[in-house]
Amino acid sequence: MKILVTGALGQIGSELTRLLPVLGEVVAVDLAEMDLTRGDDIRRVFREVRPDVVVNAGAHTAVDKAESEPELARLVNAVAPGIMAEELRRSGGVLVHYSTDYVFDGTKAGAYTEEDQPNPSSVYGSTKWEGERAIVASGVPHLILRTSWIYGARGKNFLLTMLRLFEERTELKIVNDQIGAPTWCTWVAEVTTRMLGVCFGNEQNRARFAEQWSGTYHVSAGGATSWFGFASAIRDLRYAGDPSSGPRLVPIASAEYPVPARRPLNSVLSNAKLKARFGVEQESWDVMLRQCMRDIL
Repeated sequence: MKILVTGALGQIGSELTRLLPVLGEVVAVDLAEMDLTRGDDIRRVFREVRPDVVVNAGAHTAVDKAESEPELARLVNAVAPGIMAEELRRSGGVLVHYSTDYVFDGTKAGAYTEEDQPNPSSVYGSTKWEGERAIVASGVPHLILRTSWIYGARGKNFLLTMLRLFEERTELKIVNDQIGAPTWCTWVAEVTTRMLGVCFGNEQNRARFAEQWSGTYHVSAGGATSWFGFASAIRDLRYAGDPSSGPRLVPIASAEYPVPARRPLNSVLSNAKLKARFGVEQESWDVMLRQCMRDIL
């Protein structure tokens, strides 16, 4: 099986490049090899590589910046996945695509399921939802994997920002009324690899992919916390020997920290469908964090 990974230098993409070779030949590309804003570039790479599976980890994820550059966000998050889907529909391949909790408006009281109707409230969320719809409309066999609050040991993310600011500030104000599940990029890549292993583990599963496995799944950590709770957990692990040496964290409301893009107040995703179809158990967000921090500290 030949697997093409896009966004290979990103948080999830870099982990996929490390893990997916157990399933077949991996071709990893990033911006230098394939520009997601150029349809002709996407088509060229797809027709040269001729992949059986494409795992699209490339995205415009700068949530606030997307508000001022909506066309760029749309090209990467909506148009590009649609082109990928069309190419794979033509060639008989499968598309794995990552989406986000930001497709929801955050007003639901409980965890969002795959059956809940998206209603994004930001350019980022809207373009990701448009990308999902383009994939489904194409008819290509697919796995759309929605995840949330991604972090890891590389790239730009909340964890690394906090670790840097802990060294620079004595006090930090952190939003405490947005609830979600911080999810380790390594775990997402591991689950993706496991899902593909099931789908393509034997000829029967491979032949029945479209009818048995194709669809949208939530892939996020278990439990829930706020950004303030996440920051507090990071601080406690960073200064485990002497918690008093870390900065003071002050909880604030979203209204006290204005940003261009509106964030959903509730980003919690239910993984019940993932467990039912693939037997994947959610791992608690705080367990994931401890595992990731062991790799960093």
